[in-house]
Amino acid sequence: MTAADSRIAFHLPTRAEEVQRRTVRVLIASQILGGVGSSTGFALSTLLAKELTGNAGLAGLTGTFSALGAALAAIPLSRVMAARGRRPGLVLGYSTAIAGTLVIVLAARLEAYWLLLVGMALFGWASAVNLQARYAGTDLAPAERRGRALSVVIWAVTIGSILGPNLAHPAEGTARTLGLPPLAGAFLWSGFAFCGAALVLALLLRPDPLLVARELRELRGEDAAAPRKLSLKQSFTVIGESPRAVLAIAVVAVSHTVMVSVMSMTPVHMNSDGMSVTIIGMVLSVHIAGMYAFSPLVGAAVDRIGRIPVLVAGMALLAAACLIVGTAPMGSKPHMVIGLLLLGIGWSCGVVAGSTLLTESTPERVRPSVQGASDFVMQGSSAAGSALAGLVVDTLGYSWLAGLAVALLAPVGVLVAVTVIRQDRHSGQEEPVPQVP
Repeated sequence: MTAADSRIAFHLPTRAEEVQRRTVRVLIASQILGGVGSSTGFALSTLLAKELTGNAGLAGLTGTFSALGAALAAIPLSRVMAARGRRPGLVLGYSTAIAGTLVIVLAARLEAYWLLLVGMALFGWASAVNLQARYAGTDLAPAERRGRALSVVIWAVTIGSILGPNLAHPAEGTARTLGLPPLAGAFLWSGFAFCGAALVLALLLRPDPLLVARELRELRGEDAAAPRKLSLKQSFTVIGESPRAVLAIAVVAVSHTVMVSVMSMTPVHMNSDGMSVTIIGMVLSVHIAGMYAFSPLVGAAVDRIGRIPVLVAGMALLAAACLIVGTAPMGSKPHMVIGLLLLGIGWSCGVVAGSTLLTESTPERVRPSVQGASDFVMQGSSAAGSALAGLVVDTLGYSWLAGLAVALLAPVGVLVAVTVIRQDRHSGQEEPVPQVP
């Protein structure tokens, strides 16, 4: 090694640490604003749909279209990131979501349900951005702190997401002032929040963490090949070569599907029990706190205890949550608060542990594409779950929805057991890194 090479090697850790600290600070700021935007609108989307249609089953489709939008967004966003870095992809996602809020406001004004669904599909791009941002926090994080880095970015959504549902009342005042239907106000406020998040990322996420990570790998001589943009099929090929990556995607997808399915129909269920918008907003705030507020503790547990034990705990918490809300007496606020809190914490365990496991189970230079494929599965499955949730509640009832959500967790439990048994049989042997097709 030459003297110049020695100087480069010496400064690499310092460079990575400096950019990582700045990246996490910027992501925290953008996630707060993004959390406000996503939760403010999504919390009232089913109520707006029910107001337009008078049908609980059709109301559940707003969550379906939002999840479909997020699923479809995952692939183009990941491809933009693979080619140009995290910043352009994240800004593109929020910009599309801003357009979605305007379409939804127009739908409320025209009383056009079909236009509301189009707007919700565009609105869902913000959810894709909020999820993709967690991976931006791991680009420069060392392996032993990867779970904490990812969880801190998720945690940042806490502030905005707890605040969002409680803005329903003042947002209604804004809508009335402008001569719009009251529920449209929430989406106006969402649009302003997304504008702020996009500006923070566009102006401050410099240097781009993904591009810096590639630069540092090349300086170390670890991987001089150009970054790969994989197709969806190629991404699944890479994932399929790693049992731990398969488990990671299954856990993330099922955790998100169970949470979205139950949570999306909870406002309609509570409203039918005679609870006010204020009470519904409070319960959803507790749920969102469970999703995000405890994520740093979850991330620390992922790094110290291990990925698989934490994701198993997440599955157990999700099952307990569904049983509590599914058996709650009519109008029981304590049952809904406890159940929705556990639903959020279970989601956090599953997503943080699963996302960390996926990141370290795939080749570094194709991670954006693989992460995009994972989010595609995650959002696509939750879209299907959300659609079925509305039908189940409309025909069988909310308790049946909770019971079916518990049943959905069982196959994941089997997959966890198979993965652990396989790992024990090959104890001491490191799982081979999947090959790039």
